[in-house]
Amino acid sequence: MSKVTFKDNWELIVGLEVHAELATRTKLFCGCLNEFGNEPNTNVCPVCLGLPGSLPVVNEQAVYFAMRLGEAVNCSVNRSVFARKNYFYPDMPKDYQISQYDLPTNTNGYLDLPEGKRIGIERAHIEEDTGKTTHKGESGRISGADYSLVDYNRAGVALAEIVSKPDLRTGREAAEYAAEIRRIMRYLGVSDGNMQEGSLRCDVNISVRPTINDPFGTKVEIKNMNSFSAIQKACEYEIKRQIKAYESGEEVKQETRLWDEGKQLTKSMRSKEGSSDYRYFPDPDLGPIEVSHALKEKWRSELPELPAAKRNRYAAELGLSIYDARVLTDESSMAKYFEKVVNEGGAAKSSANWITGDLAAYIKSNRLTFDELHFQPSELAEMLKMIDTGEISGKIAKEILPELLSKGGSPKQLVQERGLGMIGDPKVIEEIIDQLIIKHPNEVESFRSGKKKLLGFFVGQLMKETKGKADPKLANQILNKKLQG
Repeated sequence: MSKVTFKDNWELIVGLEVHAELATRTKLFCGCLNEFGNEPNTNVCPVCLGLPGSLPVVNEQAVYFAMRLGEAVNCSVNRSVFARKNYFYPDMPKDYQISQYDLPTNTNGYLDLPEGKRIGIERAHIEEDTGKTTHKGESGRISGADYSLVDYNRAGVALAEIVSKPDLRTGREAAEYAAEIRRIMRYLGVSDGNMQEGSLRCDVNISVRPTINDPFGTKVEIKNMNSFSAIQKACEYEIKRQIKAYESGEEVKQETRLWDEGKQLTKSMRSKEGSSDYRYFPDPDLGPIEVSHALKEKWRSELPELPAAKRNRYAAELGLSIYDARVLTDESSMAKYFEKVVNEGGAAKSSANWITGDLAAYIKSNRLTFDELHFQPSELAEMLKMIDTGEISGKIAKEILPELLSKGGSPKQLVQERGLGMIGDPKVIEEIIDQLIIKHPNEVESFRSGKKKLLGFFVGQLMKETKGKADPKLANQILNKKLQG
């Protein structure tokens, strides 16, 4: 992805903070369930409400998930310490959030975007989520709200925060980076990455500079982005806003802004706090987390093949385009399905075409996953081999596909039951063509006079007569011979 510049070579500088809820059964420091959609303030206890006398206990699975993530994004996995991050918003009843600061779990990693650019990762640490605040009023914001409601079900849920280095240069790169983080997490099974439910949220830090030789400008944060398109659009809006401000002599304030999806613009929310404002200090109730070298090596060996490695392998070993490889690896269930089809003898390119086309459309419309599909990989491979060997045409395959998708079963058996096999007998095809020539004398004469495009007309008529069962290659050969006279 190329760097985007604007008037006088202004350059966009973007860094992302991705907050992902870890898929633990319970919260980070207590036994309350981590479940979305429950009645407000039902998944709470004295620990996550910060009541006097309660003490936190670290969720071991959350630590495992966070370190597994760190290994996947090429971080150094470290001895880490929890810290109290002090602030006074009502979404944290203790008036502080337990996070990590000086000694985070993971540091100095990177990931490669699908088009090849490497993005540095400064840190990936563990922290607890905050509650959800809902402002009641016409604006839906705290300004002008009649009152506010707080649901603490989410407070204390285990989060991984992945902080990129300021290596992103376009809104598209920023969106693609967030999407790649999501892919990795879903492949690992450490988070569902559901942005609609708030399981994955992004804070975008944006500044601009006149040229690449100038220092970074004032950083502006856009809070709680919950879609990849919003990330890209917000970046594209904000760079224009900041450049306009600088060029007109206005100050660009260090602040937190919100993305207004309806108006497609950012709005000022509050002044941006610095790390000193949070008064971090080690949490006295929680000891450091140390993991042995042997255990880290074990976890590293358990990592699955990740999206970037799959994309590269599909391109190098199977001859797929970067685009096809990218689409196939977007979800691990799709990639697994594809690999099973290929292992059963399906050609890589045709397998990719059917999976990313007809099968993906069916799954989307029926809100399924590839794991839930009745049509098994071996059955798709069987159908593809029937097409390759000329037993059926692509048209016949399309005709039987809806039943196969909904019920599964053998394509070969279904074709036999319905009498849909390819007509490959030259005599049968010749007889049908002879009848077509008699039926369409004007078109025959026009063809013989030089209008060769009429061959398509006759092919269409033949397929109509045979209900798509005529062998296309054989049919074209016989038609050409007969029409030439």
